[in-house]
Amino acid sequence: MNEPLAERIRPKVLSDYISQQHLVGEKGYLTQHIKQGIIPSLILWGPPGIGKTTLANIIAKESKRPFYALSAINSGVKDIREVIDKAKQSGGLFTTKNPILFIDEIHRFSKSQQDSLLGAVEKGWITLIGATTENPSFEVIPALLSRCQVYILNSFSKDDLLELLNRAIKNDEIISQKKIKLKETEVLLRLSGGDARKLLNIFELLIASSENKSITITNKYVRDRVQKNMARYDKTGEQHYDIISAFIKSIRGSDPNGAVYWLARMIEGGEDVKFIARRLLISASEDIGNANPTALIMANNTFQAVTTIGYPESRIILSQCAIYLANSPKSNASYEAIGKAQQLVKQTGDLSVPLHLRNAPTKLMKDLDYGKEYKYSHSYDNNFTVQEYLPEEISGTKLYEPSNNSREIAFREILKKRWKKYNY
Repeated sequence: MNEPLAERIRPKVLSDYISQQHLVGEKGYLTQHIKQGIIPSLILWGPPGIGKTTLANIIAKESKRPFYALSAINSGVKDIREVIDKAKQSGGLFTTKNPILFIDEIHRFSKSQQDSLLGAVEKGWITLIGATTENPSFEVIPALLSRCQVYILNSFSKDDLLELLNRAIKNDEIISQKKIKLKETEVLLRLSGGDARKLLNIFELLIASSENKSITITNKYVRDRVQKNMARYDKTGEQHYDIISAFIKSIRGSDPNGAVYWLARMIEGGEDVKFIARRLLISASEDIGNANPTALIMANNTFQAVTTIGYPESRIILSQCAIYLANSPKSNASYEAIGKAQQLVKQTGDLSVPLHLRNAPTKLMKDLDYGKEYKYSHSYDNNFTVQEYLPEEISGTKLYEPSNNSREIAFREILKKRWKKYNY
């Protein structure tokens, strides 16, 4: 049998689907949609090997809808139009069971390819289910994104992956013929990088490589049989996340050599140029911030430039930006401040806006003293006067703490003079 293990044990019904209880549990969003018979167009966003394709198939089967599938890697506008024409002929507006069109790796579609889907989605000829490993806010055009619900699929836990292996041992017609014991699984799980498909492929390889009827899986057994070159850069797997992590940490640690090395690893591995540029943008704000505000401008210009130019020339621009960020003074004060502020909001809830800060566009609002005691800063010396800008319940709460770099040291001196209550 040539069908791989991952295909042989692919879940066929929602109750067999592992993990994602927020979506497929008894009260999950998708469970409710299927029960009601109303399937919205949606984007499934999650890491590779998490079961996005499987979930799309199950949704179509349990909602009893025609199912069409395309891969953005090898499909074009012509393929999309052909499927839409078939979908229109099979029902479309004349039935509530309009067909589902599943597009794998929808983030790889160009703007024109995504545009070609708009009319069919809007008119209800198809229900679109797109799968992506990338943030749809960046990779899906706004017009299409606004017509879809976005559902996030979480990474598999260790227990999820072990359940998957035990299911294969028990239920697969080939694997179940052998007596297999899972004694140690750390190396096996680590090699999979949380990708269920990759895990099952490795597991099947391990079982097939032994002629013994009885096999005990240990860390040594896995290491001895799995090829060492599996650790090569995989832009959709564990290495994708490990290397971008090393890249950002090198910039944060002010080491341009480490930054350029990990950048080269990603470039040579064929990493998406926009993915790298986006991470530089985040780092410029999270790790450098107001210690050097020009870093954000530099990173944004880099993103715009590499989006226009692409490889191979973009490697030079990415290198320039990475080195600049690595050599910049560092501050995470803005990152820390918004984190503290969000935590405070969660703890204190929706506190009322002080009357003097409220907008007063109507006479009634003015009569209720909205904005009455507000002091217009530009009417005072140096464009500043002391007044309260926080709700009374949290007055005096300091959220921003300047870092110890020249620019923010200057910020601190200004804040000391202006805001005694914050104890700068």
